[in-house]
Amino acid sequence: MALIISDLDACELTRLEESMWRGETRFDVRYMDRVLADDFEEFGRSGRRYTRQDTMNVAPQEIRAKLPLENLQIKLVTPDVALVTYVSEVAYATMERANRSSLWVRGRSVWRLRFHQGTPVFGG
Repeated sequence: MALIISDLDACELTRLEESMWRGETRFDVRYMDRVLADDFEEFGRSGRRYTRQDTMNVAPQEIRAKLPLENLQIKLVTPDVALVTYVSEVAYATMERANRSSLWVRGRSVWRLRFHQGTPVFGG
């Protein structure tokens, strides 16, 4: 039987995921310290692996991402683990699209990002 996510959790996870694409939250060290799990890791669209510390140390920069996130879907894996998937569209030198997946884990009633992966979308 599939688990059903509450509207409240869906709104919160959408807000959290989109906050990763907003400069005012993405480069706020205190905010990111609360949101990223202690063992967070990412496989970027470049194929590079990033640790929590790598992510926390990124210098502030403009993020030109299209919001709301395209085709955002949230599926509960367990009552306290959610898989969020979507397509990002970000203006770098050119407009680039990537399939994204994030694993959010809830502890003490707070969602924290445990894992993120970006895979480039070519020709579409």
